[in-house]
Amino acid sequence: MSKSIFSLLLLFTFSGYGQDKKPTDTINKVQPAKTEKYGIRIGADLYRPARSLYEDGFSGLELVADYRVTNKMYAAAELGTVDFTVDDDQLNFTTKGSYLKVGFDYNVYENWLEMQNMIYIGMRYGFATFSQNLNSYTIYDTTDYFPDVALYPNENYSGLTAHWAEVVGGLKAEVVKNLYLGFSVRLNILLAETKPDNFDNLYIPGFNRTYEGSFGAGINYTVSYMIPFYKKQKAEEKKTSK
Repeated sequence: MSKSIFSLLLLFTFSGYGQDKKPTDTINKVQPAKTEKYGIRIGADLYRPARSLYEDGFSGLELVADYRVTNKMYAAAELGTVDFTVDDDQLNFTTKGSYLKVGFDYNVYENWLEMQNMIYIGMRYGFATFSQNLNSYTIYDTTDYFPDVALYPNENYSGLTAHWAEVVGGLKAEVVKNLYLGFSVRLNILLAETKPDNFDNLYIPGFNRTYEGSFGAGINYTVSYMIPFYKKQKAEEKKTSK
């Protein structure tokens, strides 16, 4: 009898314990909110200072910046200066000036939590003010009867301007906290320019060498630092159940 009573007590005890214990709900568990940094990122191009070390006659500097406007969209700008002497077979000239590019970048890369890397496409409007100095040129002779004649006019043309549109593609990766390395390629089309008399703009600051009169290309390698202003909760896609 005592064994039976003890067995019944154990049965009721475990039955009550099983009823009181509730299964863990893993489906409806609240996940921590994902937040992303918003702020300004400022830096400089590394390609132009490096180029000035290995290419005679070139010196340049470019500062870069972008500001995160929305989850995917960034306002972007570049400001630079160039002093470049081109020494071709028939022509030697020097271009000096500065330029400004403004536009946007759209990030197509989906970041993980707390990351802000970019694979982006974008556009820029570019404007440059510059001068051209015709140092020397050689008269082209197709007959080979006479030796080439070099002339040194040393003629300066100042107050020149140029406007262009630019398509950009590139990437930026965070190597340490808030510090980014980046790379981009640019394809340009010239919209308007002022030309010197009896000469052409063969090189434009920010636009680079002109090909076929209106097309150009360029690259840059950047290092930049982000100054966070605030954090914003990342918008999650809402899942609807049928």
